[in-house]
Amino acid sequence: MEPYILIALFILIIPIFSFLLLGLLGSKMSHKTAGLIGTTGLFIVALLSYITAFHYFFSFGKVGETYEKFSASFQWLHLTDHLHIDLGVLLDPISSMMLVVISTVSLMVHIYSLGYMHGEKGFQRYYAFLSLFSFSMLGLVLAPNIFQMYIFWELVGVSSYLLIGFYYTKPSAVAASKKAFIVTRFADLGFLVGILILSYFTKTFDFNELTNVHGSIFHSHITTTFMGFSVFSWATLLIFMGGAGKSAMLPLHIWLPDAMEGPTPVSALIHAATMVVAGVYLVARLFPFYYFMTPHVLTVIAYIGAATSLFAAVVACTQTDIKRVLAFSTISQIAYMMVALGVSRYGADGEAGLGFMASMFHLFTHAFFKALLFLGAGAVIHAVHSNDMSDMGGLRKYLPITHITFLIACLSIAGIPPFSGFFSKDEILVAAFHKDIVLFACQYLVAGLTAFYMFRLYYNIFWGKENHYHHTPEEAGLNMTGPLMFLALLTVVTGFIPFARFVTSDGLKMETEMVWIVAIPSVLVGVLGIVIATIMYKKPTTISDKVATSMGGLYKAASHKFYFDELYMFVTKKIIFGLISGSIAWFDRHVVDGFMNFQAYWSNGLSSKIKGLQSGRLQQYAWVFAASVFVIAALVIF
Repeated sequence: MEPYILIALFILIIPIFSFLLLGLLGSKMSHKTAGLIGTTGLFIVALLSYITAFHYFFSFGKVGETYEKFSASFQWLHLTDHLHIDLGVLLDPISSMMLVVISTVSLMVHIYSLGYMHGEKGFQRYYAFLSLFSFSMLGLVLAPNIFQMYIFWELVGVSSYLLIGFYYTKPSAVAASKKAFIVTRFADLGFLVGILILSYFTKTFDFNELTNVHGSIFHSHITTTFMGFSVFSWATLLIFMGGAGKSAMLPLHIWLPDAMEGPTPVSALIHAATMVVAGVYLVARLFPFYYFMTPHVLTVIAYIGAATSLFAAVVACTQTDIKRVLAFSTISQIAYMMVALGVSRYGADGEAGLGFMASMFHLFTHAFFKALLFLGAGAVIHAVHSNDMSDMGGLRKYLPITHITFLIACLSIAGIPPFSGFFSKDEILVAAFHKDIVLFACQYLVAGLTAFYMFRLYYNIFWGKENHYHHTPEEAGLNMTGPLMFLALLTVVTGFIPFARFVTSDGLKMETEMVWIVAIPSVLVGVLGIVIATIMYKKPTTISDKVATSMGGLYKAASHKFYFDELYMFVTKKIIFGLISGSIAWFDRHVVDGFMNFQAYWSNGLSSKIKGLQSGRLQQYAWVFAASVFVIAALVIF
């Protein structure tokens, strides 16, 4: 096992070395050299990740019938006799799986960007930031303790800020990067407070101790409460707050649609395998603690996930910017994973841990088909130089490879067999079916809406009314279409992986079977969504306009994202800045500054009165000395 711990360290070292090299010396390199260095580094990382994951699942990771956790770390900061922060790596089923996901998608983005970003100013800087992003996410999933995870969590935030604001001369990109950074910082404050509460009462940051169901933590009798909730409930809720910010759950979702201002390959990286799944990974990493110590918090997570998935799906049905449709699709699908974790139990018997496994399975399959959708959208934008659906139409004739691969991804996310999305989404629906009929019904509705808005997008791009393009759209080169074809292949085959044998809540393999009473209606719901989209959008009709008009205020509200942005701006500008901050600023200027100005004025006045005593004239000093002696003598005598 030790060689693979060393390999895991190299998986972290290579991208940070690439970042430093490109960041410090990139300006002296050609675009081709910088791209080659970044892409080669990620190719090596991907190869090492595949080797590590393969040997973990088929060799050293399996001990008997259980997949064990292996970690290596050293003490970095000593806080108390029991509490210290370590740095190291942890290999277990979910971290090994995430190595494959992150490295694969990141490598595809690196290759794709060679064509998409060709000739862009700041090309070397772009590849440096990509390497930093990959390093941050790899460090996050390999962290053996929650504090190291938090360190890399913040690095992911910095990386996203740099990449979303890559076009720093563009005001909208700068605003979007600041928005993402600020919103997630508020969420991360909750995460940090949650970590501090958890570590104070458990005396550890270590994941092995926090998730050891046979350890002393799970048999502790800590009864401390605050406002009617146990301290562990507050800790796990605050930790989830950090995850909700990164994974764009309601009401902290507002940054993600605006993150589309970054280059399209960045959108694929953020939405498929890195930033947005960090929250899901966080809850999965601490799942035993959530389930045994604060099961009611899991219920809260499930309902927040369900509300978010429905909200985002409805909004996606009304958007016209193709990247924003995919952004809200991501919010909805990530929320699907949260629902699965929320309805799961611990174990691998029967339906016990089905939700946990389904969530990780959907994370795995979603990474590939969502990356395919974003990179496909990038190929379309590259061809027509627009993000808006109204500027597209009939592109299947001009972009055959992009068309077919995009269709495969749409069928997968719509849950149509035999594509991967069908298998992973079906497991989530089965888990919800056995736990909560309300959540199950909500996710069924979301499944139908997903199929509808994805094929609305597909038909508006590749069918519909053909635009009179200023130039003939052309298929991109192999460095862009190659990743599309590879991701399409993964989208087709990954659903057949017996995922339940590798990733479960307790490390024991599960045996799953198709639950036809759930699967058949879910496929029919998906087909119904596709049929409705086909009728409305495959050929030019007025049906969609009539439907939108008939919905009146609901359609308008959905198209404006239910005014969440306006609400945030009202709260921040009118209430916080206008009322609260305005009053504080007045007090600061007139009371605090006024008092200090009075002191300065009084000091200046006094100094002007007495400064004559320091005239520098010897006769004056002699006279003052003699007069003082006379006064002192008089006081002594009389």
